[in-house]
Amino acid sequence: MRMMLAIAAVLPLGVTAAQAQQPVMVKSLLAQEFAVVGTITNAAGGGVYLQKKDKLFFCNVTETPASTTVATRYCKPVE
Repeated sequence: MRMMLAIAAVLPLGVTAAQAQQPVMVKSLLAQEFAVVGTITNAAGGGVYLQKKDKLFFCNVTETPASTTVATRYCKPVE
């Protein structure tokens, strides 16, 4: 019985850790109700600023004439 309780207590931690390993993407931030508050362009592609309350992220995005979508390269929190 103690072993089952210990496993039940640790199981949610594993789910949280797996979710934390998911990369932050423009789509995932929009799903969390972040709003686009700015954009930039540069030689490497473009960037999108997303904000929700006091949290601000910058996401680098890229596309080519042949691509069917604009792809998120990475997103980072702005400090």
